[in-house]
Amino acid sequence: MHGKSLELLVGLFFTLGLGAIFVLTFRVASLSGAAPGEAYSVSAQFQNIGGLKAGAAVTLAGVRIGRVRSISVNRDSYEAVVSLEIAKDYDNIPRDSSAQVLTSGLLGEQYIGLEPGGDERLLQAGDRIILTQSALVLEHIVGQFVAAGLNAAAPQVEKP
Repeated sequence: MHGKSLELLVGLFFTLGLGAIFVLTFRVASLSGAAPGEAYSVSAQFQNIGGLKAGAAVTLAGVRIGRVRSISVNRDSYEAVVSLEIAKDYDNIPRDSSAQVLTSGLLGEQYIGLEPGGDERLLQAGDRIILTQSALVLEHIVGQFVAAGLNAAAPQVEKP
């Protein structure tokens, strides 16, 4: 009988441990998000978002103020439409602010950085950020560098 209660106790601790890991995983990954009514949504269109994913951070002056809710493609312009969820605490962002896709470190994860504008009107739920800057894609930069090097190394032919 003593062995059976020990097995139940070990099982209980194991289950509590798994539950704690589950809770910590969601807190660290910030997947819990703000409760409904505590955030507002705006959108922005980008020509290229690189490796940006839903759930990525939205920052203002380096401070996380929200997250990327969803990403889709505009069927008319073939641009990425990014829906941003911003905490209600940051309801004073000027309407003419700009958004850009940034990378954390050299090859880190990508996120949206907001730069405040100077307009007295503020972003409201449902607004669209007009001024956007796409992601810098490392492969494109390397490709341009290689192409420039090949053009410089090509022999120049003089015309008669």
